Order: sequence, then structure tokens, then C-alpha cells
Amino acid sequence: MLDMNPIYEKNRAATVRRARPADMEAIRAIRNHAIEHSTALWTQTLQSPTEGAAWLAAHLERDSAFVAEVDGEVAGFAVYGPWREKDGYRHTVEDSVYVREGLHGLGIGSGLLTALITSAREAGHHVVIAGIEAENTASIRLHERFGFDHVGTVPEVGTKFGRWLDLTIMRLPLP
Repeated sequence: MLDMNPIYEKNRAATVRRARPADMEAIRAIRNHAIEHSTALWTQTLQSPTEGAAWLAAHLERDSAFVAEVDGEVAGFAVYGPWREKDGYRHTVEDSVYVREGLHGLGIGSGLLTALITSAREAGHHVVIAGIEAENTASIRLHERFGFDHVGTVPEVGTKFGRWLDLTIMRLPLP
């Protein structure tokens, strides 16, 4: 069973819990901020409310979505989903972890990644994959702290903000 104890760092408490449909707008706001201001999501098309609801519903159906709350507000979210669609990959999932702007460094990402890994393991998955823009050192370090191995970097496979992006692939086996 998932440990949903609060995370305490820098005098602020974050509580990780399973996401609910009512979290959709807060999650969508975090996603859209990342789309507009970062290379974490390789698109420049903002997510509409309809798209956000459908995207979250798919994760809720899989029981693979979590949020962290700080002071009663959604401060971050994390999901995992299929890494590839073919059935040979059915035991491998890919993670996504996002923290609201201004709340980095409080342990929120760590709490969310802990919940994801625990949930994926309990669901019987074999491997978690992280695909991270190669210059996102904070995300790479977070995944390294949890035992993810760097398995390769694919150069110039995406583009955003007028430049080519490299994709770092990390892997965590789930014993």
C-alpha cells in the first residue's frame, strides 16, 4: 500500500495523494506552464480543458496519477503510462513528474516519484522509463537519486523554441 505521509522540507508540508477528476484544472495549469516556458513537454500547443479532462481520465482509469498538495493547493503532479503501445511493452511504463513554478526544491518531486514507483511496482510493472530533455539536469538528478540508470541520449530528436533538443533515456527496473 502506498505511504501517503507528508513530506517535510524547508518548513512546508506536501502531501501526496491519488489524483481526482477535480484536480484537472490545476494539473492542466501546471502542464500548460511547462508547455509555454520549458522544454519539458515537446509541444507548443496548450492543452484545452477537454483535452486535459480526457488525458487525466485515462490516467485515473489506470490508477496511475498522483498530485502533491502544499497548503491545500495542487503543487505538482505525476503520472505513468504505457511506454509503447505494442503488447510486448505492456510491462514497461514511462513516468512524468511536474512541480508548479516557484515550489521546486521542497521535496515535491521526490514525493511524487516515490508514489509513482511504488504504484508501478504494485501494479506488476517491470521497468519505468524516463525520457528527459538532456539539459534538464534537475530532473536527471531526481531520477538518479531514485536509482534510474542513464541508458542513452538520442541527439536532436525534437525541437522547441527554435532549437534542436536531445532526449536522455533513463531506466529503473522494478524488482
